[in-house]
Amino acid sequence: MSRALVINSGSSSVKYRLFTGDDPVATGLVERIGEPGGDAADHQQALAHLLDQLDLTDLAVVGHRVVHGGLRFSEPIVIDDEVVAGIEELVPLAPLHNPANLAGIAATRALLPAVPQVAVFDTAFHRTLPPAAATYAIDTEVARRYGIHRYGFHGTSHAYVARGTAALLGRPLAELNLITLHLGNGASACAVAGGRSVATSMGLTPLEGLVMGTRSGDVDPAVVAQLHRTAGMSVAEIDELLNQRSGLRGLSGHNDMRALLAARADGDPAAQLAFDVYCHRITSYVGAYYAQLGRLDAVTFTAGVGEHAAPVREAALANLHRLGIIVDPARNAAVSTHARLISPDDAPVQVCVVPTDEEREIASQARSLLPTADSPVS
Repeated sequence: MSRALVINSGSSSVKYRLFTGDDPVATGLVERIGEPGGDAADHQQALAHLLDQLDLTDLAVVGHRVVHGGLRFSEPIVIDDEVVAGIEELVPLAPLHNPANLAGIAATRALLPAVPQVAVFDTAFHRTLPPAAATYAIDTEVARRYGIHRYGFHGTSHAYVARGTAALLGRPLAELNLITLHLGNGASACAVAGGRSVATSMGLTPLEGLVMGTRSGDVDPAVVAQLHRTAGMSVAEIDELLNQRSGLRGLSGHNDMRALLAARADGDPAAQLAFDVYCHRITSYVGAYYAQLGRLDAVTFTAGVGEHAAPVREAALANLHRLGIIVDPARNAAVSTHARLISPDDAPVQVCVVPTDEEREIASQARSLLPTADSPVS
């Protein structure tokens, strides 16, 4: 059976997972690339090292996570020089992510020149957003010239979890209206109608939307001008504040939900406020997306916080029972790593927990571009 290798290349790390068919057979991480005492001097050396450790017999395809596909890339694509140039053109929209993704692509293409390489974009799932959901209300010529647009992120996770929810409910995805909540250190909400993204909380960048571990999520845009005028902060300083020193960390000192919940249980008022702000924002988005969809079949939680933080799930949906969204306390509190319902059987809207697997989704999308699903490259 053919194999698929998934590469997630960051600025100083490379995560990988190797699949035989649908089964993961190896996974790992190379860290501190280019740093003193790190695992490798550069991405080429890091990937050369990890490829030497893997059995790549019958390797059919390499799938690369690419954060930003802009308006150009709406689906996975086999990588060639033209695609690389297109990803490079999008670097201004993702200056921290796309260059690292490109470094991984360049190294793997050089090391495995006979194996097809496929780019899978975080933004691609959201290319189905209707214009009303994707357009910011600013001068249209300025928006066009500088690419100001709601792109959305976590697309591979939302796509995977939407299909997982349909499987859990035993219903065709095409018939379902869903709200998927990817709650990790980064967090986003997505309204999915018939398998298509129609609204999502992240926007031009992954900063907008829900409260996150270190990111603020939604703030009044005038905050930027106010801090510049009154505090003398530069744009770079404000950007660092909103991305690295805000969210749960900014409110409580904790960016890990487990630590926050422990501090809350100990009576820390800052932790309680952070928890309340976090859940309030989720409630607001679920209510808004319910209104946009008009009819809702399920709300699904996923990612580290969504899958494991029962208090968050309960509090985020506590005020929505009149909309038919009800959490069963016993089901919600039960510890499990499997997809499951946490609402009563007769609830008008089902509440689900579906573990995400972005690497598996990338492998699946990469394989979908092969001539036949199990055709290895020799």
